Amino acid sequence: MKTKRKVRSQVIVDYDNSDTTSFVNANKPLLLSEMGVSLPSTPPTQVVSIQLPTPLLNELRALGSEQNVPYQALIKLFLADAVAKRRKSASSHRR
Repeated sequence: MKTKRKVRSQVIVDYDNSDTTSFVNANKPLLLSEMGVSLPSTPPTQVVSIQLPTPLLNELRALGSEQNVPYQALIKLFLADAVAKRRKSASSHRR
């Protein structure tokens, strides 16, 4: 893996020391479709606002800090786990 990092850092250094203005045509901006890139039709996430009891929020922040994970990401993980368990439990009860 060290060689991959070294190669990548070499590429970055090369661009830092070289004039790259010839790569860009300011008169004809590229479209994403021309580069083979497309954006998703809907955003991957949505903003929600919920009110949590202060002690619960403080506990989530502390857990996130212990695990070096932002507390918002930790909340998403907990919610995803809870939904997966509910779905699994619901599907096993249907049989």
